Amino acid sequence: MTTVNGDLLCERKKCTFNPLELTHFLDGGPERTALRREREEYFISDPEFRDDIPTKYRSHKDVYEHALRKGCHVLRKLQELESEGKADIDVFSQILGGMMGTAIMTEGNPLTLHFVMFIPAIMGQGTYEQQGYWMGRAWTCDIIGTYAQTELGHGTFVRGLETTATYDSTTKEFILDSPTLTSYKWWPGGLGHTANYAVVVAQLYINGLCKGVHPFIVQLRNEETHEPMPGIKIGEIGIKLGMNGTNNGFLGFENVRIPRENMLMKNSQVLEDGTYVKASNDKLTYGTMMFVRVVLIRDISRYLSKAVTIAVRYSAVRRQGQIRSDEPETQIIDYVTQQYKLFPNLAACYAFVMSADWIWEMYNNVTAELDKGELERLPELHALACCLKSVATSDAATGIEQVRLACGGHGYMDSSNLPATYGFVTAACTYEGENTVLLLQTARYLVKAWKQAASGRPLPPTVEYLTRHFKKIKYRPWKNTLTCIVSAHEAVAAGKIQSATENMDRRIRAGVPAEDAWNQTSIELAQAAESHCRSFLVMRFVESVRNLMSVSHELHTVLMQLCELYAVHWVLQRVGDFLMFSTLDVKDVPALRKRLEELLAAIRPNAVGLVDGFDIRDEILNSTLGAYDGNVYQRLFEAAMKSPLNQESVNKSFHDYLKPFIKSNL
Repeated sequence: MTTVNGDLLCERKKCTFNPLELTHFLDGGPERTALRREREEYFISDPEFRDDIPTKYRSHKDVYEHALRKGCHVLRKLQELESEGKADIDVFSQILGGMMGTAIMTEGNPLTLHFVMFIPAIMGQGTYEQQGYWMGRAWTCDIIGTYAQTELGHGTFVRGLETTATYDSTTKEFILDSPTLTSYKWWPGGLGHTANYAVVVAQLYINGLCKGVHPFIVQLRNEETHEPMPGIKIGEIGIKLGMNGTNNGFLGFENVRIPRENMLMKNSQVLEDGTYVKASNDKLTYGTMMFVRVVLIRDISRYLSKAVTIAVRYSAVRRQGQIRSDEPETQIIDYVTQQYKLFPNLAACYAFVMSADWIWEMYNNVTAELDKGELERLPELHALACCLKSVATSDAATGIEQVRLACGGHGYMDSSNLPATYGFVTAACTYEGENTVLLLQTARYLVKAWKQAASGRPLPPTVEYLTRHFKKIKYRPWKNTLTCIVSAHEAVAAGKIQSATENMDRRIRAGVPAEDAWNQTSIELAQAAESHCRSFLVMRFVESVRNLMSVSHELHTVLMQLCELYAVHWVLQRVGDFLMFSTLDVKDVPALRKRLEELLAAIRPNAVGLVDGFDIRDEILNSTLGAYDGNVYQRLFEAAMKSPLNQESVNKSFHDYLKPFIKSNL
């Protein structure tokens, strides 16, 4: 039986609540915890997923081949679960994009985009007939697909894509072409050597007129030989900072013909004679991207929780220096500076989870409304998904780097799993929409909402606070209460939206063209969108915890402390904005700082319990620093001994290079 580190045992005895209760809360009940654990055991205990050689010691080619072998085995196991009626969206999310998937496949899965983008694109943009034909083949993996939108020269600016699809009414076909090098598709996961089909986003041309970007299903490789189809130029893009098993690829077209029926026509259609039928609303094509962004928010919270679990446990085990010279070396978690690095990121995990749950429910409701032709809530969902994806990924990437640094030199070790976790999350800052661009998309919505408030029209729930601000409803004097802090976050967001809108309008009145005025105001606009998002995160966190009726008093108290820490932390991080736009006064700041320190001290005894509540298996953490037993140094040494350089006492390079150099009598 493994001995648990004594310091960790003490930490767990200090905990004022039952971590298992927290686990049940996060999972949605004891039954769902049991189901999750059963699924984890089903996948992780499979010897096919065990690595004798750590991935970092493999060649790039080996990494891909190893990932594809595992990926195929993952899908076989998913199909077994489905045949037993045990597969749902949660298990697909956990194994293809979540923590369990990255535990099994540390460099990513080249088959992920087949399920998270290829299939949703067909479901969201295909007609019933197209779904009937393609979904059966895709769901059973008779074909493997990817989603090819981003190009070498264009990413988030979808309207600028250069790939063309020209309709030939004589043959009733589309001709796909890559007119420039920059028009080559670049980045899609699984595109390099895995997928044999893709949903390709291209500019539609009919009779010489461009009708904008549309999705097309294109066969890339022969279904039997896997050789590229005629006119298809395809390959892999090379080594990246992380996720090197995902097989990101490039794709070019030389007059590739596809049947008219291969254009996904749920929204826009091209009739046989070339007549173009425009979609009732251009935003209907946002569905696939919004789905991925909404799912990403929950995934990001899990990655951050993994990093925070590693860092908190390590900080309880690691002893270094002395606070008092007459006492033993100090657990580094007792240093307030260490708590300041760790605990706001711990709070952020919970803030993201609660916002992710809320927007997932909103997404499902809006999707159901879209199917009935109701589009009213689509812009609100799009704006919120954009800024949440941007802020969550940015904060998580920054947070993981903060907690890595908090682990000192050992955090730099690949075996800590912090570098790989950072690699997964920082990639999300640019895929599915580059973060600054997404903030500016949210800003467009916020400018319209501000002007709507100014005209007295009602606003959707997530921007309703703008009406209160516009009416100049008097804010109460500052108090260090959550109610006051939530109102202050709203006041800051509203003030920054108002300021950015007025500055842009002032430029336009001075004769600056509207497009240039937008660009010149874009720093303010992006910051306004970020503040709007932070206001939502704080409000959602506070409301969710306040309304919790199903947890014990002890757990509720700790969650309220996390909630308050998150809200106070962001006031102090953006103190200038709060002095400018809320009722916060300079004389209030010292008390707010004192409250932050009190909250760090209050959370300190429960820090290990709070990460234990995430219930992340050691195999999923995959970290020498963060295992449940806390045997950090033994695990670090065992990991070092797996290096190929340690499999022999003398490396051949000594005889080839070093010995001749030493004996050369220089």
